[in-house]
Amino acid sequence: MQQSFVVKVSQRIFLTERLIIFVRIQPMKKILNLTLIILLITSCNSSAEKIPEEKTADIAETRTPKEMLKEAYQLFKEGDDSGSIALANRVLAIGKATQNDTLVGRALTSLCRNAQRKLDTTRLGALSDELAALSASTGDSSWLMYRAHMNAEMWRLIGQMDRAEGFYTESMQISKEIGAMGMYTIDHFNKSFVSTAKGDFNEANALISRYYQLRKEANKQPDDAYGLIALAYLLEQQKQYAAAHEVAVVTRRLFKEQNLFPEPPDEQPLLLVEQKVHQMLTTEELKRIRTNAATTSVTDLLQRYLK
Repeated sequence: MQQSFVVKVSQRIFLTERLIIFVRIQPMKKILNLTLIILLITSCNSSAEKIPEEKTADIAETRTPKEMLKEAYQLFKEGDDSGSIALANRVLAIGKATQNDTLVGRALTSLCRNAQRKLDTTRLGALSDELAALSASTGDSSWLMYRAHMNAEMWRLIGQMDRAEGFYTESMQISKEIGAMGMYTIDHFNKSFVSTAKGDFNEANALISRYYQLRKEANKQPDDAYGLIALAYLLEQQKQYAAAHEVAVVTRRLFKEQNLFPEPPDEQPLLLVEQKVHQMLTTEELKRIRTNAATTSVTDLLQRYLK
Protein backbone atom coordinates (compact mmCIF):
# COMPACT_ATOMS: atom_id res chain seq x y z
CA MET A 1 0.00 0.00 0.00
CA GLN A 2 2.82 2.46 0.92
CA GLN A 3 4.70 1.72 -2.33
CA SER A 4 1.52 2.29 -4.35
CA PHE A 5 1.04 5.66 -2.66
CA VAL A 6 4.61 6.76 -3.47
CA VAL A 7 4.18 5.80 -7.10
CA LYS A 8 0.95 7.81 -7.38
CA VAL A 9 2.57 10.88 -5.78
CA SER A 10 5.56 10.63 -8.15
CA GLN A 11 3.23 10.42 -11.12
CA ARG A 12 1.37 13.56 -10.06
CA ILE A 13 4.62 15.48 -9.48
CA PHE A 14 5.76 14.48 -12.95
CA LEU A 15 2.47 15.62 -14.49
CA THR A 16 2.71 18.94 -12.64
CA GLU A 17 6.26 19.57 -13.91
CA ARG A 18 5.24 18.81 -17.50
CA LEU A 19 2.28 21.15 -17.15
CA ILE A 20 4.51 24.00 -16.00
CA ILE A 21 6.79 23.52 -19.01
CA PHE A 22 3.79 23.33 -21.28
CA VAL A 23 2.40 26.60 -19.83
CA ARG A 24 5.50 28.46 -20.92
CA ILE A 25 5.10 27.52 -24.56
CA GLN A 26 1.36 27.12 -25.26
CA PRO A 27 -1.50 29.60 -25.71
CA MET A 28 -3.84 30.08 -22.80
CA LYS A 29 -6.81 28.32 -24.47
CA LYS A 30 -4.90 25.08 -24.88
CA ILE A 31 -3.64 25.34 -21.31
CA LEU A 32 -7.17 25.59 -19.98
CA ASN A 33 -8.30 22.57 -22.01
CA LEU A 34 -5.38 20.48 -20.81
CA THR A 35 -5.91 21.56 -17.21
CA LEU A 36 -9.57 20.50 -17.34
CA ILE A 37 -8.62 17.08 -18.69
CA ILE A 38 -6.04 16.55 -15.94
CA LEU A 39 -8.48 17.65 -13.23
CA LEU A 40 -11.12 15.26 -14.57
CA ILE A 41 -8.72 12.30 -14.56
CA THR A 42 -7.50 13.16 -11.05
CA SER A 43 -11.07 13.47 -9.78
CA CYS A 44 -12.07 10.06 -11.18
CA ASN A 45 -9.01 8.42 -9.63
CA SER A 46 -9.73 10.02 -6.25
CA SER A 47 -13.36 8.85 -6.29
CA ALA A 48 -12.37 5.32 -7.11
CA GLU A 49 -9.81 5.26 -4.31
CA LYS A 50 -12.39 6.36 -1.74
CA ILE A 51 -14.83 3.42 -2.23
CA PRO A 52 -14.99 1.62 1.13
CA GLU A 53 -14.11 -2.06 1.19
CA GLU A 54 -17.56 -3.03 2.41
CA LYS A 55 -19.15 -1.23 -0.56
CA THR A 56 -16.86 -3.08 -2.90
CA ALA A 57 -17.98 -6.33 -1.28
CA ASP A 58 -21.62 -5.38 -1.84
CA ILE A 59 -20.97 -4.66 -5.50
CA ALA A 60 -19.22 -8.00 -5.87
CA GLU A 61 -22.09 -9.92 -4.21
CA THR A 62 -23.68 -12.16 -6.80
CA ARG A 63 -25.67 -14.50 -4.56
CA THR A 64 -29.43 -14.14 -4.46
CA PRO A 65 -31.19 -13.88 -1.08
CA LYS A 66 -32.51 -17.41 -1.64
CA GLU A 67 -28.96 -18.67 -2.13
CA MET A 68 -27.80 -16.82 0.98
CA LEU A 69 -30.55 -18.45 3.06
CA LYS A 70 -29.60 -21.86 1.71
CA GLU A 71 -25.99 -21.22 2.68
CA ALA A 72 -27.09 -19.95 6.11
CA TYR A 73 -28.91 -23.25 6.70
CA GLN A 74 -25.89 -25.27 5.63
CA LEU A 75 -23.60 -23.25 7.90
CA PHE A 76 -26.02 -23.78 10.77
CA LYS A 77 -25.96 -27.55 10.25
CA GLU A 78 -22.16 -27.46 10.16
CA GLY A 79 -22.06 -25.53 13.44
CA ASP A 80 -21.03 -22.12 12.08
CA ASP A 81 -23.65 -20.04 13.86
CA SER A 82 -21.90 -16.68 13.41
CA GLY A 83 -21.74 -17.13 9.64
CA SER A 84 -25.30 -18.41 9.52
CA ILE A 85 -26.64 -15.51 11.58
CA ALA A 86 -24.75 -12.93 9.50
CA LEU A 87 -26.29 -14.21 6.26
CA ALA A 88 -29.78 -14.45 7.74
CA ASN A 89 -29.58 -10.90 9.08
CA ARG A 90 -28.44 -9.68 5.68
CA VAL A 91 -31.44 -11.30 4.00
CA LEU A 92 -33.72 -9.90 6.71
CA ALA A 93 -32.44 -6.40 5.94
CA ILE A 94 -32.99 -6.93 2.22
CA GLY A 95 -36.49 -8.23 2.84
CA LYS A 96 -37.46 -5.25 4.98
CA ALA A 97 -35.90 -2.74 2.57
CA THR A 98 -37.76 -4.22 -0.41
CA GLN A 99 -40.93 -5.05 1.56
CA ASN A 100 -40.55 -8.70 0.59
CA ASP A 101 -42.57 -10.60 3.20
CA THR A 102 -41.27 -13.99 2.07
CA LEU A 103 -37.65 -12.99 2.61
CA VAL A 104 -38.47 -11.49 6.00
CA GLY A 105 -40.29 -14.62 7.15
CA ARG A 106 -37.65 -17.03 5.91
CA ALA A 107 -34.86 -14.99 7.49
CA LEU A 108 -36.69 -14.90 10.83
CA THR A 109 -37.18 -18.67 10.64
CA SER A 110 -33.49 -19.14 9.95
CA LEU A 111 -32.59 -17.05 12.99
CA CYS A 112 -34.94 -19.16 15.12
CA ARG A 113 -32.73 -22.18 14.38
CA ASN A 114 -29.68 -20.35 15.67
CA ALA A 115 -31.53 -19.43 18.86
CA GLN A 116 -32.23 -23.16 19.38
CA ARG A 117 -28.54 -24.02 19.36
CA LYS A 118 -27.89 -21.58 22.20
CA LEU A 119 -31.14 -22.52 23.99
CA ASP A 120 -31.91 -18.79 23.92
CA THR A 121 -35.61 -18.76 24.72
CA THR A 122 -35.65 -14.96 25.04
CA ARG A 123 -34.35 -14.51 21.50
CA LEU A 124 -36.73 -17.16 20.19
CA GLY A 125 -39.62 -15.38 21.89
CA ALA A 126 -38.76 -12.11 20.15
CA LEU A 127 -38.43 -13.82 16.77
CA SER A 128 -41.71 -15.67 17.38
CA ASP A 129 -43.47 -12.36 17.98
CA GLU A 130 -42.14 -11.05 14.68
CA LEU A 131 -43.36 -14.15 12.84
CA ALA A 132 -46.80 -13.80 14.44
CA ALA A 133 -46.94 -10.13 13.45
CA LEU A 134 -45.89 -11.01 9.90
CA SER A 135 -48.64 -13.61 9.69
CA ALA A 136 -51.21 -11.12 10.96
CA SER A 137 -50.16 -8.42 8.49
CA THR A 138 -50.01 -10.72 5.46
CA GLY A 139 -52.73 -13.24 6.27
CA ASP A 140 -50.19 -16.01 5.63
CA SER A 141 -50.63 -18.86 8.13
CA SER A 142 -47.37 -20.49 7.15
CA TRP A 143 -45.45 -18.09 9.40
CA LEU A 144 -47.51 -19.30 12.38
CA MET A 145 -46.68 -22.85 11.34
CA TYR A 146 -42.95 -22.09 11.33
CA ARG A 147 -43.31 -20.27 14.64
CA ALA A 148 -44.98 -23.31 16.22
CA HIS A 149 -42.43 -25.72 14.75
CA MET A 150 -39.42 -23.73 15.96
CA ASN A 151 -40.87 -23.39 19.45
CA ALA A 152 -41.60 -27.13 19.57
CA GLU A 153 -37.97 -27.86 18.66
CA MET A 154 -36.67 -25.48 21.30
CA TRP A 155 -38.80 -26.82 24.15
CA ARG A 156 -37.97 -30.41 23.17
CA LEU A 157 -34.28 -29.56 23.42
CA ILE A 158 -34.81 -28.01 26.84
CA GLY A 159 -36.79 -31.04 27.99
CA GLN A 160 -40.23 -29.47 28.46
CA MET A 161 -42.04 -32.20 26.56
CA ASP A 162 -45.64 -31.16 27.27
CA ARG A 163 -44.95 -27.69 25.95
CA ALA A 164 -43.11 -29.13 22.92
CA GLU A 165 -45.99 -31.50 22.20
CA GLY A 166 -48.48 -28.63 22.17
CA PHE A 167 -46.43 -26.70 19.62
CA TYR A 168 -45.95 -29.78 17.42
CA THR A 169 -49.69 -30.36 17.45
CA GLU A 170 -50.28 -26.72 16.45
CA SER A 171 -47.70 -26.92 13.67
CA MET A 172 -49.21 -30.13 12.28
CA GLN A 173 -52.72 -28.71 12.34
CA ILE A 174 -51.68 -25.64 10.36
CA SER A 175 -49.45 -27.54 7.92
CA LYS A 176 -52.26 -29.98 7.12
CA GLU A 177 -54.76 -27.15 6.62
CA ILE A 178 -52.54 -25.21 4.21
CA GLY A 179 -51.17 -28.27 2.42
CA ALA A 180 -47.57 -27.88 3.62
CA MET A 181 -46.96 -31.62 3.43
CA GLY A 182 -43.20 -31.34 3.89
CA MET A 183 -43.59 -29.84 7.35
CA TYR A 184 -46.55 -32.09 8.13
CA THR A 185 -44.41 -35.13 7.34
CA ILE A 186 -41.30 -34.09 9.27
CA ASP A 187 -43.30 -33.20 12.36
CA HIS A 188 -44.48 -36.82 12.65
CA PHE A 189 -40.83 -37.74 13.04
CA ASN A 190 -40.18 -34.85 15.44
CA LYS A 191 -43.23 -35.48 17.61
CA SER A 192 -42.25 -39.14 18.02
CA PHE A 193 -39.31 -38.04 20.19
CA VAL A 194 -41.75 -36.42 22.59
CA SER A 195 -43.92 -39.55 22.73
CA THR A 196 -40.86 -41.73 23.36
CA ALA A 197 -39.58 -39.41 26.09
CA LYS A 198 -43.01 -39.51 27.77
CA GLY A 199 -43.08 -43.31 27.63
CA ASP A 200 -45.86 -43.58 25.04
CA PHE A 201 -44.03 -46.11 22.87
CA ASN A 202 -47.07 -47.16 20.85
CA GLU A 203 -47.70 -43.57 19.80
CA ALA A 204 -44.03 -43.09 18.95
CA ASN A 205 -44.05 -46.23 16.82
CA ALA A 206 -47.17 -45.04 15.01
CA LEU A 207 -45.68 -41.59 14.34
CA ILE A 208 -42.45 -43.03 12.89
CA SER A 209 -44.44 -45.46 10.72
CA ARG A 210 -46.65 -42.62 9.49
CA TYR A 211 -43.56 -40.51 8.73
CA TYR A 212 -42.18 -43.14 6.38
CA GLN A 213 -45.60 -43.79 4.87
CA LEU A 214 -46.02 -40.09 4.03
CA ARG A 215 -42.58 -40.08 2.43
CA LYS A 216 -43.57 -43.07 0.33
CA GLU A 217 -46.80 -41.37 -0.76
CA ALA A 218 -44.75 -38.35 -1.82
CA ASN A 219 -42.41 -40.60 -3.86
CA LYS A 220 -39.43 -39.79 -1.66
CA GLN A 221 -36.32 -41.93 -1.59
CA PRO A 222 -36.61 -44.83 0.90
CA ASP A 223 -33.08 -44.37 2.29
CA ASP A 224 -33.98 -41.54 4.68
CA ALA A 225 -31.64 -41.65 7.68
CA TYR A 226 -33.40 -38.97 9.71
CA GLY A 227 -36.29 -41.22 10.68
CA LEU A 228 -33.81 -43.79 11.93
CA ILE A 229 -32.76 -41.42 14.73
CA ALA A 230 -36.29 -41.62 16.10
CA LEU A 231 -36.28 -45.40 15.75
CA ALA A 232 -32.91 -45.74 17.52
CA TYR A 233 -34.16 -43.56 20.38
CA LEU A 234 -37.37 -45.57 20.69
CA LEU A 235 -35.47 -48.88 20.83
CA GLU A 236 -32.99 -47.53 23.39
CA GLN A 237 -35.79 -46.31 25.66
CA GLN A 238 -37.34 -49.77 25.38
CA LYS A 239 -33.98 -51.17 26.55
CA GLN A 240 -33.37 -52.95 23.23
CA TYR A 241 -29.74 -51.85 23.25
CA ALA A 242 -28.37 -54.14 20.54
CA ALA A 243 -31.12 -53.08 18.14
CA ALA A 244 -30.65 -49.42 19.05
CA HIS A 245 -26.92 -49.70 18.36
CA GLU A 246 -27.55 -51.32 14.99
CA VAL A 247 -29.92 -48.54 13.94
CA ALA A 248 -27.53 -45.85 15.22
CA VAL A 249 -24.61 -47.36 13.28
CA VAL A 250 -26.62 -47.41 10.03
CA THR A 251 -27.78 -43.86 10.69
CA ARG A 252 -24.23 -42.55 11.05
CA ARG A 253 -23.10 -44.47 7.98
CA LEU A 254 -25.89 -42.99 5.85
CA PHE A 255 -25.23 -39.48 7.15
CA LYS A 256 -21.64 -39.83 6.00
CA GLU A 257 -22.56 -41.34 2.64
CA GLN A 258 -25.22 -38.70 1.97
CA ASN A 259 -23.17 -35.80 3.41
CA LEU A 260 -25.89 -34.92 5.90
CA PHE A 261 -25.54 -32.89 9.09
CA PRO A 262 -28.37 -33.46 11.60
CA GLU A 263 -29.79 -30.42 13.35
CA PRO A 264 -29.22 -30.08 17.14
CA PRO A 265 -32.74 -31.18 18.24
CA ASP A 266 -32.40 -34.29 16.05
CA GLU A 267 -28.82 -35.26 16.86
CA GLN A 268 -29.26 -34.90 20.62
CA PRO A 269 -31.24 -38.17 21.05
CA LEU A 270 -28.82 -39.99 18.74
CA LEU A 271 -25.92 -38.93 20.95
CA LEU A 272 -27.82 -40.19 24.01
CA VAL A 273 -28.40 -43.54 22.31
CA GLU A 274 -24.72 -43.89 21.41
CA GLN A 275 -23.66 -43.07 24.95
CA LYS A 276 -26.12 -45.52 26.51
CA VAL A 277 -25.33 -48.51 24.26
CA HIS A 278 -21.62 -48.14 24.97
CA GLN A 279 -22.47 -48.44 28.65
CA MET A 280 -24.73 -51.45 28.23
CA LEU A 281 -22.99 -53.55 25.56
CA THR A 282 -19.58 -55.19 25.59
CA THR A 283 -16.81 -54.16 23.22
CA GLU A 284 -17.24 -57.46 21.35
CA GLU A 285 -20.98 -56.93 20.94
CA LEU A 286 -20.50 -53.39 19.69
CA LYS A 287 -17.92 -54.53 17.15
CA ARG A 288 -19.98 -57.47 15.91
CA ILE A 289 -23.11 -55.37 15.43
CA ARG A 290 -21.16 -52.66 13.61
CA THR A 291 -19.63 -55.23 11.26
CA ASN A 292 -22.96 -56.90 10.50
CA ALA A 293 -24.65 -53.53 9.84
CA ALA A 294 -22.17 -52.50 7.14
CA THR A 295 -24.69 -53.12 4.34
CA THR A 296 -27.97 -52.90 6.24
CA SER A 297 -30.55 -50.61 4.60
CA VAL A 298 -33.29 -48.38 5.98
CA THR A 299 -35.92 -50.78 4.63
CA ASP A 300 -34.24 -53.69 6.44
CA LEU A 301 -34.42 -51.85 9.77
CA LEU A 302 -38.02 -50.70 9.34
CA GLN A 303 -39.16 -54.22 8.54
CA ARG A 304 -37.20 -55.60 11.47
CA TYR A 305 -38.12 -53.15 14.23
CA LEU A 306 -41.26 -51.18 13.38
CA LYS A 307 -44.50 -52.91 14.35
